[in-house]
Amino acid sequence: MTRRLLLSYLSLMLFVLLALEVPFGYVYARGELSRFSHTVGQGAAVLSEVCEDRIEHRRTADIPALARSYARSTGSRVVITNRDGIVLTDTRTTATTIGRNWSAQPDIASALRSRPASGTIHDSETRAEVSTPGTSGGTLRCVVRVICPLTALNERVRDAWLALAGAGLGVLVAVIVIGFSLARWVARPIRALEEATAQLADGRLTDPPDTGRGPPELRRLAASFTRTAARLQHLLRAQEAFASEASHQLKTPLTALRLRLENFEPHLHPRARPSLDAAVGEVERLGRMVQGLLALARLENSAITPESADLDAVVADRAAMWTAFAAEQSVDITVTGPDVGHVWAVPGGLEQIIDNLLSNALRVSSPGSVITLTRAHGSDGPELHVVDQGPGMPETSRHRAFDRFWRACDTNDDGTGLGLPMVQQLTLAAGGEAALHPAPGGGLDAVVHFRPSSMARHRPRTAR
Repeated sequence: MTRRLLLSYLSLMLFVLLALEVPFGYVYARGELSRFSHTVGQGAAVLSEVCEDRIEHRRTADIPALARSYARSTGSRVVITNRDGIVLTDTRTTATTIGRNWSAQPDIASALRSRPASGTIHDSETRAEVSTPGTSGGTLRCVVRVICPLTALNERVRDAWLALAGAGLGVLVAVIVIGFSLARWVARPIRALEEATAQLADGRLTDPPDTGRGPPELRRLAASFTRTAARLQHLLRAQEAFASEASHQLKTPLTALRLRLENFEPHLHPRARPSLDAAVGEVERLGRMVQGLLALARLENSAITPESADLDAVVADRAAMWTAFAAEQSVDITVTGPDVGHVWAVPGGLEQIIDNLLSNALRVSSPGSVITLTRAHGSDGPELHVVDQGPGMPETSRHRAFDRFWRACDTNDDGTGLGLPMVQQLTLAAGGEAALHPAPGGGLDAVVHFRPSSMARHRPRTAR
C-alpha cells in the first residue's frame, strides 16, 4: 500500500509540474525570441536611417565603416543595398556579394517596396534576419539586412529549461520524501489492523493494533476493532465454557432419566411396554443429539490446527470396525480404489467423518446390499466416496442435507440430523469439501474432497 500511495503522489505531482513548467518554458522561449527580434529590428531601423542620410548627402563612402562598426558591436552580419537592390557592402569576411543584384530575394524585394521583412534562417546555425528599408520623405534610398545568430538566445532558453527541470526534480525529491513518510504514516495502522484481523480469524487476538498512531480516522477504527475483538473473544470463551459445562451437566440427568424409565419396566402392564421402549429410544436420541451439538460447538469455537493423516489406513480401520455392525443387517462393506496417501485433517476428524457417513449409509441400506468405500485421485486432491444402494435423495434434499437437524420427511430412522453437518464442518476445517451426488446404480454417493498433505505450501489455515 505504501508503494501505491507513493506512486499516486508522484504521478499527481509530475502531472502538475508538467502542466505548469512546460507552458511556462514555451512562453518564456517565445517571449525571448520576440524580444530579440524586436531588438534586432530596432537596431536595423536605426542603421537604415543613418545609411539613408549618408546616401542622401552623397557620403556613401562612410557606409561600409558604419556597417562594420554595427556588426562588431552586435555580433551580426550586415548587408546594405541601394534602391535598386545592388549590394553596397557586406560585413562577412569572405563577402563576394558586393555589386550583385539582390532585388529578387524575397526579403529584399519586400523592403524595396517599403515593407520591412523579418524571419528565421535554419541551416547550419539558427539565425534571425531583418530587412529594413531606408526612406526619407517617401523616397527609398537603401535597404539594410541584419542577420544575427541565435546562439546566445538558445543558450539562455536552454539554461531556463535546465533550471525548470532542476526545480521540478527538486520538487519530486521533496515529494518522494514527504510522500513516503505520509504513506507509511497512513499504511502502518492499516497493516497492523490486517495482522490483528488475521490473528482474530485464527481464534485469538494476541497483538491488538496500536490506537495512538496514524490518522484520527484509523485510530478510531483501531479502537473500535479492539473493542469488538475483545467482546468477540469474551463471547467465544463464554461459549466454550458453556459447551464444556453443558457436556457434564446434561449427561447426568439424561442417564438418570433413562435408568428411571428402565426401572418402570417390571411394574408396567405388557401393553405399556411399547410406549416405554419408545420413550427410552427418544431419550437415547436426545443424548446423541446433545453429544452432536456439543461436538459441533467445540469444533466451531476451538482453534484447531489440521495435521497430516493416512487416509488409506483410517479407511481400512473404520471399514473393519463397521463390518461387524453391517453383518448384523446382512450388509457388506467393501473398500476399492488406489492408495491416496496422507491428507490434511482435524485430529480425529477422519474417523468421525467416515463413521458418520457409514452410519448414514447403513441406516438406509437393505439386507443383501453393499456399501462401497472408494478412494480416488481427483483433480484437486484425494477423494473418498461412500456409496450405498439405498433409496437415494432428490436434488432438493441433497442440497439441504447439510443443514442442522434437517431430516427427510419420509424417513423413519432415529437420526439426529447432525451427522452430515458434522462431516461438513470437519471437512471445511481441514480445507476440504463435502458433497452428495446420486450413485450411478441408485442410492447416494457421499464425496469428501481432501487436501493432500504433501502440498505444504497450501497448508490449510487454522480453523475455528
